[in-house]
Amino acid sequence: MGALGEFGAPLQHLINAYAYGDVWSRPGLERKVRSLIVIAMNAAINRAAEFKVHVNGALNNGCTPDEIREVCLLVALYAGIPAANDAHRLALETFKERGIQP
Repeated sequence: MGALGEFGAPLQHLINAYAYGDVWSRPGLERKVRSLIVIAMNAAINRAAEFKVHVNGALNNGCTPDEIREVCLLVALYAGIPAANDAHRLALETFKERGIQP
């Protein structure tokens, strides 16, 4: 979160206050479900760095590699095969970094 240092501190504050403070803490969806939705959206809009961050978050929120794979398959149908290929590759990289065998 501190990758942008002092320069990025206002942006990080905005993210923490609104995204995680307001939206992620709402009672309407379980954190696990929110995680799956966010990785799908990041795959669909081709945000590789955010996708990996949120795959890690999804795993921390109790999602399984199988559930993440299913989301990536849906991305293929609704956002295209190139986006799904990237998502699969990035998910596998993240699993490997965490020592997870899918």
